[in-house]
Amino acid sequence: MFKKIVLIIFSIMPSSLLANEPKDWQLGFQESASKSMSDIVWFHDYMLLPIITAITAFVLFLLLYVCVRFRASKNQVASTTSHNTVIEVIWTLIPCLILIVMAVPSFKVLYSQDEIPKADVTIKAIGYQWYWGYEYPDENIIFDSYMIEDKDLKENQPRLLTVDNEVYVPVNKVVKVMITANDVLHAWALPSFGVKRDAVPGRINETWFKADRTGTFYGQCSELCGIKHAFMPITVNVVTEDEYKKWLEEAKVKFAKETIDKKMRIVKNMRELK
Repeated sequence: MFKKIVLIIFSIMPSSLLANEPKDWQLGFQESASKSMSDIVWFHDYMLLPIITAITAFVLFLLLYVCVRFRASKNQVASTTSHNTVIEVIWTLIPCLILIVMAVPSFKVLYSQDEIPKADVTIKAIGYQWYWGYEYPDENIIFDSYMIEDKDLKENQPRLLTVDNEVYVPVNKVVKVMITANDVLHAWALPSFGVKRDAVPGRINETWFKADRTGTFYGQCSELCGIKHAFMPITVNVVTEDEYKKWLEEAKVKFAKETIDKKMRIVKNMRELK
């Protein structure tokens, strides 16, 4: 019954609420684009929501019942009952059982996110104040990704989410993302893929996703990192394998000079540290 209600609600929701980017007054998740996110949505819709709704309704019923049943006008003499062993056992066991029921699928979702399968594509994301740097170590591609200012936006480009250099990945391929930071704490987050990992200076965190459909997907830095924290968007284009190969060829030319310059800066910084 609950599943039918949820399906009805989603069927009458505007399609804009299920886009690959956040929308004004959006209440639900962005539409899933990976199995990990589908698992998260299932856990939320069919496990957490029913349990939370049932507990809320039950507690509300108890409050109303107590207010009516034990009101002062009907209970001139206060009860002298000090405890009830059966009730105390029940209200201890039931929450434990609820937590166990929630824990099993929760651990399954968490394990699937942390267990990284063999990667088809590897990307390194580096957080800076206030932009993202990306490396494709297997392809010798390095570039920076800055947010495009409002005055430079083209038609239909979302504000605060559009970048000058976008990340490209092939559809239905395992993409491993190595995440770190160069200065302060950041976080690389893509809601449609169910991905969020902290970017910590001096440490590499890993995550992965496997996009099951093509499209442009948006995320943002999700760790407060300074005055321009809100201006660190993430844009990922999921394309076909042929389109991805074509982009790789173009990217190796487009980012050739930037790759050399960045490597020279890294070498210079390492020499200064010595």
